[in-house]
Amino acid sequence: MSRPILPVADEAQVRAYARRLTLRYPGALATALALHGLAAVAGLAAPRLLGELVEGVQAGSGADPGGVALAIAAFILAQGVLTRYAIYASSRLGEKVLAELREEFVDQVLALPLSTVERAGSGDLITRTSRDVDALSRSVRHAVPETLIAVVTGAFAVGALVLVGPLLALPALLASPLLWISTRWYLKRARDGYLRENAAYADMTEGLAETVEGARTVEALGLHRRRHARTDRDIAASWAAERYTLRLRTVWFPCVELGYVIPVVATLLIGGLFHIEGWVSLDQVTAATLYVQQLVDPLDRLLMWIDELQVGGASLARLLGVARVPDDRTPGTARPDGEEIVADRVRYAYREGHDVLHDVSLTVAPGERLAMVGPSGAGKSTLGRLLAGIHGPRTGSVTVGGAPLVELPLDDLRGHVALVTQEHHVFRGTVRDNLLIARPGATDAEVEQALRAVDAWDWVESLPEGLDTAVGSGGAAVPPAQAQQLALARLVLADPHTLVLDEATSLIDPRAARHLERSLAAVLDGRTVIAIAHRLYTAHDADRVAVVEDGRITELGPHDELVAAGGSYAALWDSWHGVKR
Repeated sequence: MSRPILPVADEAQVRAYARRLTLRYPGALATALALHGLAAVAGLAAPRLLGELVEGVQAGSGADPGGVALAIAAFILAQGVLTRYAIYASSRLGEKVLAELREEFVDQVLALPLSTVERAGSGDLITRTSRDVDALSRSVRHAVPETLIAVVTGAFAVGALVLVGPLLALPALLASPLLWISTRWYLKRARDGYLRENAAYADMTEGLAETVEGARTVEALGLHRRRHARTDRDIAASWAAERYTLRLRTVWFPCVELGYVIPVVATLLIGGLFHIEGWVSLDQVTAATLYVQQLVDPLDRLLMWIDELQVGGASLARLLGVARVPDDRTPGTARPDGEEIVADRVRYAYREGHDVLHDVSLTVAPGERLAMVGPSGAGKSTLGRLLAGIHGPRTGSVTVGGAPLVELPLDDLRGHVALVTQEHHVFRGTVRDNLLIARPGATDAEVEQALRAVDAWDWVESLPEGLDTAVGSGGAAVPPAQAQQLALARLVLADPHTLVLDEATSLIDPRAARHLERSLAAVLDGRTVIAIAHRLYTAHDADRVAVVEDGRITELGPHDELVAAGGSYAALWDSWHGVKR
């Protein structure tokens, strides 16, 4: 079953955004249009000069072919120079527009509610940030300038054709119905077709990512056939979507190609008949035929790049749709009075009718260290996300200092509660840049202190340029365990009052993780720590342990009391130590 994809902007929103973005640079746009217009005018001189040369030769008036050739060469040279600067100007404008769009998109992605991203899955967002951005880049860099050139050049060519002889412009219109009907038929279907194609690709990416990330689970539970079937379905859907857009092109392209030939043949043939009747001169027929031939190039550019514009428009609609994701919380007026976290009769479901948490109640006192343990899939991470304010409960409430977590503004919320999971990312930049994300104003001394707190200073100091070493894409490789340390160092710098650690040291060697957690405990003394753990020494060191099973807290208390009670926790502890009772 496919996850719901993020919203997609409609055609009116796409057009309005494109118009608004382009008109931010009226001077650059006017310069590009003026240069393209001058280049088009320079290109119109040759057909007129050739027509006059033919008329002069026929009349025996002593025409000068050499002079005409030099004049044509001069105009062609001028056209080449003007075209060069016109393309440069329009490309430069396109890069400015693309840069702004990318920056806005990054801001929108970073502002997405985490709960929305988790429900939609990574496939759709990955496709938008990669495939759709690339498609839009091609459109802005190539399709938009080429379309601009085609429109300006075509307009001047039509004007020149009408000036040569309005009568000779009529044959060129014979192909208009064919081009109009076929293009309208194509455009009516293309946008939805490309949107389906991108959505199908997103589903395929999502399915493959899930299979790769959960490879061990797939192998352990024998889900090979099911995942193969899912992949086959996704590939078939993607193939069908691409086949549909290909079919549109195989119908439209031949109509367009035929539409290029008809005007040239008709102008030459009908123009010849008009000349025989004495309605037009030979130089008019010659010039008109050459102008119609010149129209083929801008018309070809325009129609061919319309296809690319459809692809770019569909991608832009998907990128703009990210900004239309509704917020998952409505800030209220209540403000925390203290740091006590209370979950009261909480229920939560990822899918309607399928609760994963059932009537959970829990109070975490300020400064307490609480460990949550239990089998995989019991609901520990879900409860941790509710306690961190990532999700709101379906029923019940989760509060900090009496204020509902999901009603706090995000900046205020992160000052009270922060979540660190086992999934970490090293951003492209220096080590210092990666840490200052948490607190931009931190000094080098504070950065060093945070790194020492997570046992990372030694390996950071050993890097070629220390804190200034470039990491991430294109930089020094950072192993997963060290990436976790950087994430924990960010947490130390952010300095929230309550920390929810969802197996945040799982990628680190057990002995090193033990030392790291003790170091963190010293630094975070006085802070509330909720640790979701699969290593039970974390539970041993906690003030209390909550055992989560089947979406419920079945045991709650200090380590020694739970071991003495002989329940689920005691069985886990014995199993961890290899003890049989």
